[in-house]
Parts: sequence; structure tokens; C-alpha cells
Amino acid sequence: MKRANPLLKDLQAVLPDIAKNATKTEELRKVPSENIDLLKKVGLHKAFLPKAYGGYEISLPEFGDCIAALAGACASTAWAFSLLCTHNHQLALFPKQLQDEIWGNDPDALASSSIAPFGRYEETEGGILFNGDMKWSSGCDHAQWAIVGFLRDNQEGAKDYCFAVIPATDYTIDDDWNAMAMKGSGTKTLQIRDAYVPEHCIQKAKDMMEGKSAGYGLYPDSDLFYSPYRPYFASGFSAISLGIAERMLEVYKEVTSNRVRAYTGAKVHAAIPAILRTGESTHQILAARAFLEKTWEEHAEYAKAHRYPDRYTLAHWRTNQAYVTKMCIEAVDRLFNAIGASNWLLDKEAQRLFRDAHMTGSHAYTDYDVCAQILGREVMGLEPDPSLL
Repeated sequence: MKRANPLLKDLQAVLPDIAKNATKTEELRKVPSENIDLLKKVGLHKAFLPKAYGGYEISLPEFGDCIAALAGACASTAWAFSLLCTHNHQLALFPKQLQDEIWGNDPDALASSSIAPFGRYEETEGGILFNGDMKWSSGCDHAQWAIVGFLRDNQEGAKDYCFAVIPATDYTIDDDWNAMAMKGSGTKTLQIRDAYVPEHCIQKAKDMMEGKSAGYGLYPDSDLFYSPYRPYFASGFSAISLGIAERMLEVYKEVTSNRVRAYTGAKVHAAIPAILRTGESTHQILAARAFLEKTWEEHAEYAKAHRYPDRYTLAHWRTNQAYVTKMCIEAVDRLFNAIGASNWLLDKEAQRLFRDAHMTGSHAYTDYDVCAQILGREVMGLEPDPSLL
């Protein structure tokens, strides 16, 4: 879908430089500072920042187009930076006091996360003491804050899934990211020891999904913050998968158009198998984009109407993303399997796209085996399975 997107236009100007850094990004095992500087220069980090702090509050469709384009240049950079951006949406649902602490003096401040509820805590006056080795914190080297998950006992004797926001001065980063794919995302472990977290820095995940968090309604004129946090938090995963697939199609065409069979001299691009693979993957990638754009538009429509989605709609939003990722991986595999052995060499872009494509389907949110069950149960009128959420 063609839409006016000034931020995308500005972003496209810096993508060649980010693409040139792709190998360096993998070698560093984190996003280079120059990539972060380029993305901040065009203002991508302000996509979901409240306007009260100088943010843009662009729509999810506009943001998704930007992240897909960025992924075509460097998926590792897109993975880390998209999360740093989407966390702003989540932070805008916290109390104004915390938002002022984060953005009041530094509107460019960013937060990484480790939201799986593996943190440990002790109740103390005015808040909690937080401990944990919080893994999978993408882009943490470039963040000034962290959003971390834990289960907190409530008055009913059950546990609430909660988020705590902690400044970078209260944790250290364990440089333990050594991965086969998304090598440059810097998805490291945050080591947190007895960090004091006041109550205004804690929110329940359920409240942030139902319009009951402390920050709900702070921005009555916003078309962005009357929406649950999770679809925005996870929006980058499928956008990155799409961007990789779109770039893979271009690389495949470039490589195949100049390729000849080593033993026969036959031109590969005119061969029936190459034509069939090009055609089917093109259709699959176009279908993935159309399906994802439709879902993005629904997100934007609900937010603009200040309308929260029901369970049925949320199930579709969650699982649509995973299905798009599944389609994109299939399209990439179809092309890579026929692109030639030389493209397995580490200096070739195609092998990096192949590796990173599969990583996009490995996040808990894009696990299609889980998502197919979630949607199937909803369509059949069954209660959600808590083990799948």
C-alpha cells in the first residue's frame, strides 16, 4: 500500500550506509554506534515517543514500513532498533512521573527489555528490590533504561505478571551474545542485583493490555496510546521478516541473472526452476505484505477510535504476525535453496538473509506452532490455553 510517509523517505537516505555496515555489525555482535546515530538523526527513535516530549506518534503502518525497509539493509540493526522504538509505546502507559524521569531531560533516551517474568524481587518500603540475570535484551548497549518482567504476589494469593523499569546505572551488561543469526543485535544479558524499583516504575501487564494502566488517558488527543502494549511491542518481528524476504528476492534476481551452470554454461535465470521459484516467492512475499498491512491498518483504526480490541481480534493480531513470518521464511528458503553454493560463503549477503530470516520465526511471539493453536482455539470457541499465552 502506498501511503505518505516522510519518515520512511528520510530513512531511505541513510540505508545504504547502514547496509555497508552489515558485516561490521555482525563482527561487533551489536549495532555500531554510527548506525544508531544515523537512525536518531532521521528521528526513527521518535516514532512512538509521546508528542509531549517531542515525539512523532506515527501510525503503526508507517512504522512497519520503516522497519521492513531497515531490515532489508541490516536485519540485526532493525531487530535491536525496532525494539528500542516500540518500548516507547509501552513506557507511555506508565505514570507521568516515570516518563518525566526518562524523557524530561533526555527525549532521546531509549529502553531495552527482558520482559519474560524471570526476575526475582523482595517487597520493601515504597517498592521492591529486583534481582535477576535478565536475558534476551536486544540493543541494550544503546539503552539508558530497561523494562524487565517478574511475577508479583497479589492480595488474592495469586501472581500478577508485572514490568519494572530500571535505569542502566543499576545493572551491568554481560557480553554473552554469540549467536548464529541476528549476530549484530547485541541481545545480551542484564545482570541486576538489589536494584530498588519504586512503585511508580512498576505496572501490571494485564492493565497495559486492558486500558487500566497508570498512563492510560494521559494523552487524550493521541491516536497511538489508546491501544494495548503487546501488539506494538511485537510489531517489528514480522516487519523484519518481511523486509528480509523482500531483499532476498532482489538478491536472488541479481545473482541468478548473472549465473551460469559451472559444468554446462547454461544461463540459470531462463531455466524453468528459477522462473518457478521466482514467481512463487514473489506471490508469497506480496501476500505476506498485504496481510501484514491489513493487520497494521486495523491496529491504527482501533487506536484512532480509542477502542480496545476484544479477545477474538487480539487472537488474530497475534497470530497474523506469526503467519506472515512463516510465509516470509518459506519464500526465503525457496530462493536460497536454488541460489548456488557460492552464496553459502560468509561474505555473501544471501547467507546472512537466510540465517536472519529463520531467527525472525524463533521468538516466542512468532512461534507458529503456538499461534496456530491460539487462533484455532479461538475460532472453535474454546477458552484460551494459559500455557500458550
